[in-house]
Amino acid sequence: MGNQATSGEKPTTEEDQSKIQWEVAKSEEDWKKELKSEEFHVLREKGTERAFTGEYWDNKEPGNYSCRACGNPLFESGTKFDSGTGWPSFYKPLKGNAVKEFTDNSMWSTRTEVVCGKCGSHMGHVFNDGPKPTGLRYCMNSCSLKFEKK
Repeated sequence: MGNQATSGEKPTTEEDQSKIQWEVAKSEEDWKKELKSEEFHVLREKGTERAFTGEYWDNKEPGNYSCRACGNPLFESGTKFDSGTGWPSFYKPLKGNAVKEFTDNSMWSTRTEVVCGKCGSHMGHVFNDGPKPTGLRYCMNSCSLKFEKK
């Protein structure tokens, strides 16, 4: 399977992604008004922040991580681990429908993109080199997340 990983469901294609009616739907202009420049680039244009520069890559506080664009709860700190990659990494989402996965054929390889299950914003990618119990590494961009301390 290479770098592609999945939490169990078969990832869908980008074509499928464009057909989804997201629960939180806004025009790209509206997103652009609400998000900072880097946030818009990552969340809506599928960009990536540089490793070891994000706000949460080394955060060890107890709490929950939600989508910065729409507030959908995504991950909890108990599933966060130090992957050594410089991005916040988790071994499972908070609940089954918190995120959706899509096949990503960009960057000369096949990976599994992770998007918010409510608004479709790009969060990062999931890989099959994570710890037990799932063996998955949800490698997220800090600027796509918002942390709420417990």
